[in-house]
Amino acid sequence: MKENKKLDTKLLLTTTLFISICSIIYELIISSISSYLQGDSITQFSITIGLYMSAMGIGSYLSKFIKERLFDTFILIEISVGILGGFSSLILFLANIYTNLYSLIMYLLILLIGILVGLEIPILTRMIEQHQSNVRKNLANIFTFDYIGGLIGSIMFPMILFPKLGFITTTFLVGSINLVAALFILFRHKTYIKHYNIIKKITLVCFITIIIFLLAGEMITQKIEGGLYRDDIILSEQTSYQKIVMTKHKNDIRLFLDGNLQFSTSDEYRYHEALVHIPMIYAPTHQKVLILGGGDGLAVRELLKYEKIEKIVLVDIDKQMTDLCANNVEISKLNENALKNEKVTIINQDAYLFVQENEEKFDVIIIDFPDPNNESLNKLYTNVFYNYIKANMTENGVMVCQSTSPYYAKKSFWCIHKTIQTQFNQVIPYHLQVPTFGEWGFNLAFNGENKRQELEVQTQYLTKQNIDSLFSFGKDEMTELDKIEINDMFRPTLITYYNKEVENW
Repeated sequence: MKENKKLDTKLLLTTTLFISICSIIYELIISSISSYLQGDSITQFSITIGLYMSAMGIGSYLSKFIKERLFDTFILIEISVGILGGFSSLILFLANIYTNLYSLIMYLLILLIGILVGLEIPILTRMIEQHQSNVRKNLANIFTFDYIGGLIGSIMFPMILFPKLGFITTTFLVGSINLVAALFILFRHKTYIKHYNIIKKITLVCFITIIIFLLAGEMITQKIEGGLYRDDIILSEQTSYQKIVMTKHKNDIRLFLDGNLQFSTSDEYRYHEALVHIPMIYAPTHQKVLILGGGDGLAVRELLKYEKIEKIVLVDIDKQMTDLCANNVEISKLNENALKNEKVTIINQDAYLFVQENEEKFDVIIIDFPDPNNESLNKLYTNVFYNYIKANMTENGVMVCQSTSPYYAKKSFWCIHKTIQTQFNQVIPYHLQVPTFGEWGFNLAFNGENKRQELEVQTQYLTKQNIDSLFSFGKDEMTELDKIEINDMFRPTLITYYNKEVENW
């Protein structure tokens, strides 16, 4: 019989590091995709983490029944994790497009990957124990590498992998790492493997398969995106903050951020005229205007119709978004090159930090954020944030805030209204019909004199006659305000309202 080579403990410890990196990335990817497709990020991350940890516990328990052929079993587990984890993004997106069983499939994926990952460390530990005498030292090293790997993976995913590769290519890459780990152990410790030839063939076939999918990752991503959107995709970019997709059908161009429609060229003028011109006709002066969000430049386009404006500051966290909308032929044509106007200053910074630190006063503040569907956006709809907004305004300044739909998300709309009331003496809600969005609402706030001026700029929708109708609400758009809670930093009730209402949207 051929004598076994000395066990390569350093290789096995390095394997621990890499499988830990892969494990945490799978967990983050499944949570992120579920948040992206289903909304309610707090619930999605909580469910994923809870199920994943429980499944790992089940895997650890099951490992005690594996007593022989540890190297064979470990390599097969790595192959299984690599294939299942590597294809997890593709499986989830296909489940969302072609079935009504997304949640069930997601839960099964989490459980299967979690159980397999839970098997890895106990079996790896026993592999070392059988051939090394210093068990205590090796056990400490295994857990050290495991925890370090978790830290590395949790940093790599949001900062490098996701912004550069997106969901699908990232999972193929991470799956290939599991298979590389299997290959290294296979070839370095072949004398410990009973069914070496069979396992070698399985490992190589799986490795070649996932490499092929990895190389085709971008093409697969484009095909999947095509299934998520009704029209032809003409632009797709993943930034550090969001997925930007632009579609086109005949003359209608639509911009989506993280799958949510931001505008359609067929009717965006309705939304942006209501957003901009209503606060402008209430503002006694408007030399300096601040826009928070609105990186597409469409609100800026409307503001530039006012000759007396001296300065427009646009604060949008995503530089890739503002650069795209300043330079892309389709969007820059739509916003009339507004982002390159000499009156416009673009600041790529978190809006919360900007209003917290800013000392300049503005006559008009326009808040054009996406809907509050996650905790990071929720803070931009809190009483604390509106307090900072008030501090950024001149004495007679006017503020307007995009406030979701008073019809489809009634409680959310009036929650925003009531929260703004905690900081301002006067808050006036208004709304209009935007065909691609439906009924959409805004909240106007100021502490100064409530005096409306005449609309003097050219518009496509607003007229002197129809402005009054914007301030009239039907019975089905109203609710009892005393039953609505305000939204604050410590109890984000708005997310709860919004996520419940959007389920029936």
